[in-house]
Amino acid sequence: MTLTGLDRLARGDEDVLALLRGKLGLVAHPASVDRRLRHTREVMRAAGLEVTALFGPEHGYGGEAQDMIGVDDARDRDGTPIHTLYGERYEDLSPRREHLEGLDAIVVDLADVGARYYTFVWTCALVIEAASQLGIRTIVLDRPNPLGGMRLEGAPQRPGYRSFVGLHDVPVRHGMTVGELALLAAHERGVDRRLVEIVTMQGWSRAMRFEETGLPWVLPSPNMPTVDTARVYPGGCLLEGTNLSEGRGQTRPFEIFGAPFVDGRALAELPIEGAILRPLTFSPTFHKHAKTTCGGVQVHVIDEARFRPYEAYVRLIARARALAPDAFRWRTERYEFVDTIPAFDLLTGGPELREAIDRGGDLDALFATDRAEAEAFRGRRAPFLLYAEP
Repeated sequence: MTLTGLDRLARGDEDVLALLRGKLGLVAHPASVDRRLRHTREVMRAAGLEVTALFGPEHGYGGEAQDMIGVDDARDRDGTPIHTLYGERYEDLSPRREHLEGLDAIVVDLADVGARYYTFVWTCALVIEAASQLGIRTIVLDRPNPLGGMRLEGAPQRPGYRSFVGLHDVPVRHGMTVGELALLAAHERGVDRRLVEIVTMQGWSRAMRFEETGLPWVLPSPNMPTVDTARVYPGGCLLEGTNLSEGRGQTRPFEIFGAPFVDGRALAELPIEGAILRPLTFSPTFHKHAKTTCGGVQVHVIDEARFRPYEAYVRLIARARALAPDAFRWRTERYEFVDTIPAFDLLTGGPELREAIDRGGDLDALFATDRAEAEAFRGRRAPFLLYAEP
């Protein structure tokens, strides 16, 4: 049985309680729950802790907002202020000085899904940096990486391609927990290590499947309904850099995708190791191609060990472009506060894959380079690992 950092607090762990003294801020979202599905706010209240400020990341403290939608400040039912960490400007991603002043520490309890694009880990990094400038401690309640802590996919970004879908240069599938990435980011930002505390998990190993932890899955964002979604997301999120629908509003977003111009049967002919592609039609309820019949596929993962989501979806996107070159396009509109770089390049970390797809080039050679660069990251991450590698 795995105990998260929050579970340790809920059990009255004296080492954890000793860290949580004075006036506290809390960064949380709907998936910030213990094994009994009690929210961090309630667990802290039951422990007699003084929480005077709440902070919500992308999608909001309550998780109501869709992707890339600014969230306003609010108050909870007790009147505690909820400060947004996702507004209309890049500056809104960091907590404001006046919202931190008077706090003795700020607690971060955010569930991640193990892909560089998922912004909660970068919210954590920005909170640590802002708090440290005031000498305020950040305490991260650690949680499992649902993709495990072993496999890496996708190269770290090339110079000039950092953004809120990758503030630090790490592989797309990084194999780190929120706490481990917090330590890496704090080190690379020059933050005093004494100002960052990680409440580690008990009973988690890097080779664990999420189902083996015994923990409940609560969707951390509106389009991450199941752990199966997380398993395809290191590739599925790349769809955001195209005019293919990610299946938003469907019960299986990112697993289901397509567009009105996609022939699902032709797309499903592409062999994907570890998965079966099932052709289908669907109608997105919002965003791209809303309420329009789309052709596409559902990606059914049948062998996690062989399935490489990042490479799989790059190949699927290349195939979709080849099947409908006049209708397919890359997203060039503003994406995660960046106006000047195509979204696909921000997600992959450079222009190489997009350019290769456009010219019908050799993807295998680029994947080989990506794999080598991802593996090289193991040495850089090693000092920050909190759970031993087998």
